[in-house]
Amino acid sequence: MDPLFLDRRDAGTQLAHALIHYKEAPDTLILALPRGGVIVGCEISRALHIPLEVLVTRKLGAPGNPELAMGALSETGYRHLNPEVLLSFGVSSSQLEEEVQRQQLEISRRVERYRRGRPLPPMTGRNVILVDDGVATGATFYASIAALRTSNVQRLVAAIPVASHQVRGELLSKVDEVVILETPTSFAAIGQFYLDFSQVSDEQVVACLEKARTAPPGTDSVAK
Repeated sequence: MDPLFLDRRDAGTQLAHALIHYKEAPDTLILALPRGGVIVGCEISRALHIPLEVLVTRKLGAPGNPELAMGALSETGYRHLNPEVLLSFGVSSSQLEEEVQRQQLEISRRVERYRRGRPLPPMTGRNVILVDDGVATGATFYASIAALRTSNVQRLVAAIPVASHQVRGELLSKVDEVVILETPTSFAAIGQFYLDFSQVSDEQVVACLEKARTAPPGTDSVAK
C-alpha cells in the first residue's frame, strides 16, 4: 500500500487537525514518547499551543530476541510485562532484572539529555495527550498509560497516527479518548506507513523540545 504520511511532521500536522478541540485548552499537556513521538508531538504542540514534554519509556527486549517486547519500563518505575512472552522464552527473574537494569540506565541517560535531569511536571488534575509515531504491539505505550494513571491525571488521550485494529480496541478500555488516524488491516511495521521514517537522533529530540518550549503563540497552521 502507498504510505499514509510523508514523514513524522506530516503525521503530527494531521493529528493536530484531529485534536483541534484541545486548542489552547487549559491544564493540558502533550507527553511524547521518544524518539519518533517527539517529532509528531512537536507539530501538535506548535499547532494547538499546548506545552510539550517527553515521557521516557523503554521496551524490555526478550533474551536472544531484543526486538520482541517481553514488557516495557517507564521512567516512573512502572513495569508492563507480557506473561506470554516471559513464559514462551523461559525468561528467568535474573534475566528480567538484567534487562530492566540495562533499560533503566538508558532511561536515566535520556532524561538527563532531554530534560536536563528535571523531573516530570505535576500531572494531578491535568489533561494529558500521550503521543507516539505509531503503535504496533503496544508494550511501551501501555506502560506509559499505566504510569500516567498512577499520576492522577484528569483525562488521558491517546493520539497516534497509525495503529493496528487490536491496539485500537485495547486502548478504548485504557484511556478516556482515542485519536488514531489510520488502522490498516495489514500491519507489519510502523515504518511501512511513512514515506520517510528515518531514525531520529537525540539532537533532533532536544531541538524539538527546545522549539516547543520557546515557540511564540499564534504560529500554527491549523484553522481556528
